[in-house]
Amino acid sequence: MKISSSLLQRAAATVDKYALYVPKSGVFPKGFKVASTATGVKKNGNLDLGIILNTNKSRPSSAAAVFTTNKFKAAPVVLSKSVLDKTDGEGVDAIIVNSGCANSVTGEVGLKDAQTIVGEVNDFLGKGDATLTMSTGVIGQRLQMDKISKGIKQMFQKDSFGSDFDSWLGLAKSINTTDTFPKLVTSKFSLPNGTEYTLTGIAKGAGMICPNMATLLGFIVTDLPIKSTALQSMLRSSVDRSFNCISVDGDMSTNDTICMIANGAVNTSVIDESSPEYAQVKSQVTEFAQQLAQLVVRDGEGATKFVTVNVKNALNFKDAKVIAEAISNSMLVKTALYGQDANWGRILCAIGYAKLGDLASLDPTKINVSFVATDDSEPRELKLIVNGTPQLDVDEARASEILSLPDLEVLVNLGTGKEECQFWTCDLSHEYVTINGDYRS
Repeated sequence: MKISSSLLQRAAATVDKYALYVPKSGVFPKGFKVASTATGVKKNGNLDLGIILNTNKSRPSSAAAVFTTNKFKAAPVVLSKSVLDKTDGEGVDAIIVNSGCANSVTGEVGLKDAQTIVGEVNDFLGKGDATLTMSTGVIGQRLQMDKISKGIKQMFQKDSFGSDFDSWLGLAKSINTTDTFPKLVTSKFSLPNGTEYTLTGIAKGAGMICPNMATLLGFIVTDLPIKSTALQSMLRSSVDRSFNCISVDGDMSTNDTICMIANGAVNTSVIDESSPEYAQVKSQVTEFAQQLAQLVVRDGEGATKFVTVNVKNALNFKDAKVIAEAISNSMLVKTALYGQDANWGRILCAIGYAKLGDLASLDPTKINVSFVATDDSEPRELKLIVNGTPQLDVDEARASEILSLPDLEVLVNLGTGKEECQFWTCDLSHEYVTINGDYRS
């Protein structure tokens, strides 16, 4: 059988991404165990079901989540939101995730299927309203309940749960669909009093990535004790500056969910919004979430470039974000980046149609636009527009050099304020069409 060159290139790129972005070890929060299995839902036999459990019983856990704003919310989104509303985010001890089927636009039967899955996990935990659920895959198809239910029972009956690196990496693999590598990030942090805590994050996503919540599935767990209201506030803020600041193709899924569980296994005071540690932890969670979100863009379907869109000196964060998003979602900008074409007019056009809340943030006489190299080559910044005036003597050769880099930056200085926003996007290639033209088959 003849293998196409595009498949060979994609396979080679996958190997490279594994080497670059998949860790070989990690640190994991106290009091969590995870398991994954292949139920047969995926045609290729890969892992397709994962569960994360809080095993810490010293104090009740706290949970928070941010969900898609798509009007056609998938059954797992509806059910997980209901669980959090009912419990006020307290006592949630498990997350179950399946891949291969989104359980979206499946009506009442889809909701009942999600309830059955959650109920089976709750039964093993011996408590109700303790489990959140996520699904990812093809929209409009019903879950293969016989396979999933069997997988749940086997994981619990065989005690397949572990807290080691391989267990966590297996969980990350189990939620992948068109992803070319599992996305797992772990870090240790210290509070001012010297107390150490850990964050572990897992995400999936490579296509249908357009911000208006969180643009994928993902979860972050920590062994810090954090009050549920503070956790929700912390997560919302971090999502606005991470998962809501990424774009691959301008499509938002029906299943997007980012959730966070804090189990309090670390022996320190419970953190709420009035705690002196709150701001520090929120900042650390944001930086951590940005690392995880950027991996999604680096795995963008068919992407050849990772692009940081940096909008500086706006009147407010909202306007900086709106402009960064408009540039990042522009198909014309993304195809120009793929073709290494220094067509700054497309960037300016996207800025011009951005739906700004405060029009004073954009003064055409003050705007500066540049391409910025991320390697050590000089000149690092290539100015395209200076104080609203296009530079007619742009070094096209240097522009092509910068645009040929796998990582690059588009810098927009509005010159009207002090707020800024960074967005992360990628180019749009022929391979994106190839991947999505036959997704279901």
